[in-house]
Amino acid sequence: MSHRPRKRFGQHFLTDDTVIEAIVAAIAPRREDQVVEIGPGLAALTRPLAARLTHLHVIEIDRDIVAQLRTAFPRERVTIHQGDALKFDFGALGADLRIAGNLPYNISTPLLFHLSRYAPAIRDIHVMLQKEVVERMVAVPSSSAYGRLSVMLQYRFQMEGILEVPAAAFQPAPEVESAFVRMVPYRLPPHRARDERLFGLIVGAAFAQRRKTLRNTLRGRFGSADFARMAIDPGLRAQDLAVADFTRMANYAGGFLGPAPEKS
Repeated sequence: MSHRPRKRFGQHFLTDDTVIEAIVAAIAPRREDQVVEIGPGLAALTRPLAARLTHLHVIEIDRDIVAQLRTAFPRERVTIHQGDALKFDFGALGADLRIAGNLPYNISTPLLFHLSRYAPAIRDIHVMLQKEVVERMVAVPSSSAYGRLSVMLQYRFQMEGILEVPAAAFQPAPEVESAFVRMVPYRLPPHRARDERLFGLIVGAAFAQRRKTLRNTLRGRFGSADFARMAIDPGLRAQDLAVADFTRMANYAGGFLGPAPEKS
């Protein structure tokens, strides 16, 4: 397959055989797995995945690439969904999905949030992303990379950086380094927000002005007495709070807060 990369789709095609082999080994697909590849491009991952699976689903937005994929793979082995992964209904493919792919870096964050909506139907996610994004995903509280993305994804997934990938592994080479990450949805979340929409609103508000304290960023929602009941220091910044703290704030705001944790 050949194709001139299109900037508007953020196309950078993986070409390094060593990296491809490492990615497939990390995914470790079994014959009957329900694998969905996002952004197959020139089929660098599609070929080895299809060879190991009874059936593979791929999602591709570029019509020219779709036409080549339909010629390269038989319909009974590979189902090609032409369209935008940001609008794709992953739930329509059933349960126990295994998501894989080289995500377009220009839409990676909204695409991760979109995939989060389908977490109950997903077994795991293995994707290539900009290295900086992966560092934010797995960041710990009080680190510079820790932010809204960290909290929202760590609430729903266990995540692990698997492989760092140099720009030279792609054609054309992107201007950034890349990393391959594994995401596994929690079946029983360690910290559960009773109202997840409210949880997201509080996390977003707290990180909207990173340098300000919670006393200021959440002024319209919590007062000093509220912070005391939640056992949260209002002088802290959002980046100093763990997922459990944000969950506690959301449950307090929604009227679901249990006893405050004991201080060690």
